[in-house]
Amino acid sequence: MEIIAQLKDTVIAGKLGEAKGLAEKALAEGAEPGDILEQALIAGMDHIGELFKKNEVYVPEVLLAAKSMQQAMQVLKPRLVKSGIEPRGKAVVGTVRGDLHDIGKNLVAMMLEGAGFEIIDLGNDVPAERFVEAAAEHEAHMIGMSALLTTTMHVMKETVELVKEKGLAGKVKTMVGGAPVTRGFAEEIGADGYGDDAATAVDLAKQFVGG
Repeated sequence: MEIIAQLKDTVIAGKLGEAKGLAEKALAEGAEPGDILEQALIAGMDHIGELFKKNEVYVPEVLLAAKSMQQAMQVLKPRLVKSGIEPRGKAVVGTVRGDLHDIGKNLVAMMLEGAGFEIIDLGNDVPAERFVEAAAEHEAHMIGMSALLTTTMHVMKETVELVKEKGLAGKVKTMVGGAPVTRGFAEEIGADGYGDDAATAVDLAKQFVGG
């Protein structure tokens, strides 16, 4: 449908204030909620993610696209629930204990939502125990941890170890990222994955749930 293509373009362009109305119009014209989600919102965020990886757009453009997507989701979410459409997966995300920086974490959370994941956002200053408790409580597929300070990175290791202690290894994947975090550090602490930017984190999350 033309309206779905128009909504996709609106998300990519990050036109705030337009996406919600277009989502309402698409539903009114008889479009299926699942089709709007897949062909407009997820497709649009996938496209902006590819542009981001190629350095053709930057964080401000991605944030605008994500906010546009979220406006459309406000309309779509009740209809998706009513239709029985399940999210692609569930992700617990947060910035680790002792660290109050959340811009990167917020970007990852929004892009994951745009990729069809249900997000349990714990905010910042999150201890290892809270990550693991939330993952168990919500039956999440993964835990995504962010850190901007080298002095807080040890919480990532604590969380990975606690996932294993609680018998959740294999059931709950762990993903780490943030400015001082490296792939080598992720491997050293036994994390299941490392995302050096938000788009890579989304690709990794898709791999975790097999798609």
